Amino acid sequence: MSTPIQQNNGVAASKTNTQPLWLLAEVTYRCPLHCAFCYNPTDYDKHTKNELSTEQWIQVLRDARKLGALQLGISGGEPLLRDDIEDIVAEASSLGYYTNLITSGVGLTEKRISAFKAGGLDHIQLSMHDITEEINNFITGTRTFELKKKVAAMIKEHGYPMVLNVVIHRFNIKHVKEILEMAEALGADFVELANTQYYGWSLVNRSQLMPTKEQIDEAEAITNAFREKVGNKMKIFFVVPDYFSNRPKKCMNGWGEVFMIVTANGDVLPCHSARVLPNMSFPNVKANGLKWAWEESPAFNQYRGDDWMKEPCRSCPEKEKDLGGCRCQAFLLSGDAEAADPVCTKSPHRHLIDEAIANAQNPYLQAQPILFRNDKNSRKLIEGENRELVEEFHALP
Repeated sequence: MSTPIQQNNGVAASKTNTQPLWLLAEVTYRCPLHCAFCYNPTDYDKHTKNELSTEQWIQVLRDARKLGALQLGISGGEPLLRDDIEDIVAEASSLGYYTNLITSGVGLTEKRISAFKAGGLDHIQLSMHDITEEINNFITGTRTFELKKKVAAMIKEHGYPMVLNVVIHRFNIKHVKEILEMAEALGADFVELANTQYYGWSLVNRSQLMPTKEQIDEAEAITNAFREKVGNKMKIFFVVPDYFSNRPKKCMNGWGEVFMIVTANGDVLPCHSARVLPNMSFPNVKANGLKWAWEESPAFNQYRGDDWMKEPCRSCPEKEKDLGGCRCQAFLLSGDAEAADPVCTKSPHRHLIDEAIANAQNPYLQAQPILFRNDKNSRKLIEGENRELVEEFHALP
């Protein structure tokens, strides 16, 4: 009898035998909002040049579909800043994707939403930020509060499921009940209360954004009570932040298992933050194509399976549940991409998480200016300014 290939959730340790089910197209890093918690890399400005053309994006969609991708997310930045999203949506629909536009709502007009409907767009996910104009405008660095309510109504009027995403942080966590009441009044079908995960710009602003464990517990209790009240009328998801868990999550359902990102300039990544990892070269669709990227590239095979694991992960009976956690988080915080995710209480680096939680309650650190996501601040970080904000991390977040 032959020895079976070592696999972890269907993925070989050396090469995948599965297919990417979910493709995220980050079509641009340009964005009119300046959110302090944006997951885009802080050095995104150096990745904004040479965005893929319409024809190149269409080829990406075709190639991913051949590999087996079924679900397409169209995001950014703000994808509506490109004037070809209607063409991309129409092509995706013709290929059989379930398509989801992830948007701030800025740039969505009656003409465009009608074109999306005609082109077969299945789903629009709208970001909301608070029930107050003050907090919405502060955390995004824009005056978009009234616009978002108008866009929400437009989405509903055109027959789309109303899907709201609300990133939760110190400035709005006390408003969870009111946010849910607003969502109900807007006719939301789905609400995701996504507690801030600390990558990208949110990692730079971690001490200013992080609420207390007591606040998170209270917000979750309020959410559960509201969920019972509305029943099946509105589905509510409460995403617990990593830092307040005892075990890490499985990164993107496993590195290179079911998920891939193609970025604005054509880089192919297994997760949003992968470019922070050292000594790794990620494939680009202009040079390699998606099939090679998924199946053969060293980057996508680097952390598949468990051959790469060190202790305590290697002998941990829970390793198949979390696959060691997030490689980017491990590297950013500990400097070792193969270390156990510091979130895990079994990790020798758990103290880094506990220190971050403690620091977030330090009034001096809380009061430091927030670094908002914009091109100017991105360039400053690339050029080495504001280094004190990222010097404790082992790469630009």
